[in-house]
Amino acid sequence: MLGKLAGRQADSTPLYIRLANSIRTHIDGGGIAPGGALPSERDLCEITGMSRVTVRKAIDTLIEEGVLFRKAGSGTFVAQRIEAPSSVLSGFSDDARKRGDKAGVIWMFKTYAMPTDEEAAALEIAQTTEVARLGRVRLLGGEPLAIEHAVIPARFLPALEDLGDSLYATLGVRGFRPVAGQQRIRASLATPTEAGIFSVRQNSEVLRIERLTRLSDGTPVEFTRSAYRGDRYDFVSQLRCEPDDA
Repeated sequence: MLGKLAGRQADSTPLYIRLANSIRTHIDGGGIAPGGALPSERDLCEITGMSRVTVRKAIDTLIEEGVLFRKAGSGTFVAQRIEAPSSVLSGFSDDARKRGDKAGVIWMFKTYAMPTDEEAAALEIAQTTEVARLGRVRLLGGEPLAIEHAVIPARFLPALEDLGDSLYATLGVRGFRPVAGQQRIRASLATPTEAGIFSVRQNSEVLRIERLTRLSDGTPVEFTRSAYRGDRYDFVSQLRCEPDDA
């Protein structure tokens, strides 16, 4: 089927684009389900009669578009867009568990520091208050999908070496799980570092999220800035009409 679809494109269209279009159409038609594996490059060469270079370029094109993703040592898979609630206060691990996904984490740094002027103002603390500065890459099924930088007053956390993968679970055990907050989401472009972590092209779309959460008494507990892969995430809000003032 892929070979036939590829042949239907105009002759002037580069071969790798024709193949990428064929694979995309095959996926859209239900030929491979989200999360399913794409045939190997060797198999695609046999199916389509195209060279290894053309097949690889077509796959790379679809990876850059977010249609496919590579998993080191496993192969290439069909990406699934993730719907995350933007009106519910929950963490990355909680969201993944509710969807039946497996979350993971790569810690970039865990350190104590003094807050910047901006951080102290957001957390409503003195600039001499010790905070924990936490940087981590969040994974789903081993794929890097988010980069988080959190600043939390140190008194809310255990020793940094005792931090688990779920920050909110750790805060909850100590009685400091946030119950309310505010977040801003804006579109942006991936920096070279972010592109490298996500294995996407530089200037690919990302969603930047700034979140400030509070305890039940209004005390700020967490100030986090995150970058999420824009080609994989949809943040969904529930809407309702305001009562008519007339």
